[in-house]
Amino acid sequence: MGTLGRAIYTVGFWIRETGQALDRLGCRFQGNYYFQEQLSRHRTLMNVFDKAPLVDKDTFVAPSASIIGDVQVGRGSSIWYGCVLRGDVNSISVGSGTNIQDNSLVHVAKSNLSGKVLPTIIGDNVTVGHSAVLHGCTVEDEAFVGMGATLLDGVVVERHGMVAAGALVRQNTRIPSGEVWGGNPAKFLRKLTDEERAFISQSASNYSNLAQVHAAENAKPFDEIEFEKVLRKKFANKDEEYDSMLGVVRETPPELILPENIKDPKASEK
Repeated sequence: MGTLGRAIYTVGFWIRETGQALDRLGCRFQGNYYFQEQLSRHRTLMNVFDKAPLVDKDTFVAPSASIIGDVQVGRGSSIWYGCVLRGDVNSISVGSGTNIQDNSLVHVAKSNLSGKVLPTIIGDNVTVGHSAVLHGCTVEDEAFVGMGATLLDGVVVERHGMVAAGALVRQNTRIPSGEVWGGNPAKFLRKLTDEERAFISQSASNYSNLAQVHAAENAKPFDEIEFEKVLRKKFANKDEEYDSMLGVVRETPPELILPENIKDPKASEK
């Protein structure tokens, strides 16, 4: 960031701080009668000075995920709830069709003891299971990292390689293509079966489709969410199978009558 950029950043910082100071002053004037709203400072995408995330428009990023700094995420990938991708001292690259599941952490290393630069590179159609930790490593296309696995600096998982759940892969370990590694420290267990190879591809495809469902749900406006709540409450446990068990015959209501404060968002669009 140049001199002008830093000056603009500083001005913006003080404007925001002034607004917060005025809010605190107003609260003091209100005395014991004021309501203090606790604002969340969480940002899904966050710059670190001149380093800004570059995320494809067709990527699903969960609202509680954090993508920070020099991070690139490709088309059709999904970053799930609670994930942190922090590209501050180096870069992170995530390919297309890759899913990084809930509560996983991806970070980088500026360099290792031998001076080698260690960004984190994740290829296309990769599955990273829940609560995995990837640090300064490379995961090639269509590889699989199991739940709770930890990949340390310099690790390379080759194409169609699989890291078992809970494994700890030590620094500079290379996992060859078509092999399953597991344990603490991780060691070669066996060769990948044809069914497991197919599973890796299918897993990436399944998560890509599931991400579209979550993206649509997260994009719903407040009115539509409230409308669907009323629908669920109105028709809870009123399916045909449930009714037949109770011997109940119900008449289908001609029209759902909503509370006055709830409007059908779809009707308002017409």
